[in-house]
Amino acid sequence: MNPIILIPARLAASRLPGKPLADIEGVPMIVRVLRQAEAAGAGPVAVAAGDAAIVEAVEAAGGRAILTDPSLPSGSDRILAALAELDPSGHHDVVINLQGDMPFVAPAVLAACADLLECEASCDIATVVAPESTLADRSNPDVVKAVLALQPDGQSGRALYFTRSTLHGDGAVWRHVGIYGYRRAALERFNATPPSALERRESLEQLRALELGLSIWAAVADAAPISVDTPADLEMARAHARTLGTIG
Repeated sequence: MNPIILIPARLAASRLPGKPLADIEGVPMIVRVLRQAEAAGAGPVAVAAGDAAIVEAVEAAGGRAILTDPSLPSGSDRILAALAELDPSGHHDVVINLQGDMPFVAPAVLAACADLLECEASCDIATVVAPESTLADRSNPDVVKAVLALQPDGQSGRALYFTRSTLHGDGAVWRHVGIYGYRRAALERFNATPPSALERRESLEQLRALELGLSIWAAVADAAPISVDTPADLEMARAHARTLGTIG
């Protein structure tokens, strides 16, 4: 297995425009994400950028970035466009899609995502879940819940469904973390297929993969990483960075 980690990023975020370049204690957010991905040691890392300013910031930090068409509709479109330029011969058979708004994602979480594809022959797509943060997560439609057939060791499981709806009854409620590892063929098949009925109903693109019959497995993380979507999230990230010190 030969993974590559790609980080899609664009400036035109609706809730926090320009967020990849948002300053977090002197470091652009996209550079913090890049550093965490590099520390995972799971493969080479590049940013699939929708804007030249992102490319400039990444290259100024010594990273690699590919400028992609800003009109591409999704992150998976963006990483496929970058992959076509970086690896036209198909050398990399696994693609890790790391969102550009997780500046403190644990490198071990990315490595666990790659390990699932290494260890589970039936796994087409790997992702990550974490325990619910509060009981309010169960009824919050902004928190995507994963329904898993958990393995006996409790460290991973096969995904049966994803939903924004409230989950009832006893048992763990797993909060989905938007990190994906694709076998390259699965990524190409997924991206070549239009949005499915369940995907449109729940506004969750991973349901398209399940409707296609692709197998999704999830690694269990200790906690969901900070994800920056709003100005309030950004202030939380800055406060967290101050507890960690500087980053190179």
